[in-house]
Amino acid sequence: MSLPLSLSITLPRTLAASALLATLLSAGAQQPGQPQLKIDSANRTLTVSAEEQVSVEPEVAILHVGFDTQLGDAKSVYADGAATSNAIISALKQAGIPDSAIRSESQYLQRDFTKPHKFKLTQQWTVRTTPERSAEILDIAITAGATNSGEIEWTVKDERALEEQALDRAAARAKENAAVLAKGMGVRLGALVYASNQISTPSFPRPMVRAFGMAGKAEAAPPLAIEPQKVSRAASVYAVYLIE
Repeated sequence: MSLPLSLSITLPRTLAASALLATLLSAGAQQPGQPQLKIDSANRTLTVSAEEQVSVEPEVAILHVGFDTQLGDAKSVYADGAATSNAIISALKQAGIPDSAIRSESQYLQRDFTKPHKFKLTQQWTVRTTPERSAEILDIAITAGATNSGEIEWTVKDERALEEQALDRAAARAKENAAVLAKGMGVRLGALVYASNQISTPSFPRPMVRAFGMAGKAEAAPPLAIEPQKVSRAASVYAVYLIE
């Protein structure tokens, strides 16, 4: 005689007897935000959840490039900042970076309240390039006067496709888990009655490199050794199936 079941689990790749026993003991548990399932003879369901992550090599490097001027009066600081700003943009364009790949993030003249009538100018851009040129372009910007630079975001040209790949794998894993659990419980897997999903981007620390002073006056040094980080997307799927 079969009994009504309502289970909520996340199965590993290999199903062990001990995991199956733990699942039976936790029958009826629900995930936060998921629909509450009533356990009775009219509601014969089996629920599973699965998560998958996809990681690929980056196709795009987004550099954060900027500078801070030395403190001074507003007029002289603005003049110095304008010269530095134009020098950095000119160097980037001479290196082959198109206008469309350079975007302003912020620019402001800031008063230093600890020193009367003293200001500094700060400006920041994002620069899109290939991962292979990231160290070279960062070096060019710093040499031209970028004293507040170095953060890099790694991404791909089609982020949506990467998210869909992760979701497809998670959905397939959830279905496989449901089939394994149904077989282990001696029941037949029926139709899917509910499913939900969530996409996330695993976070990695992105260190900021600061170059103080005018880099052009220092002895020439090779660019930093930068190893691109892989681009990852994770997807989780929660599914409810009927059982027969």
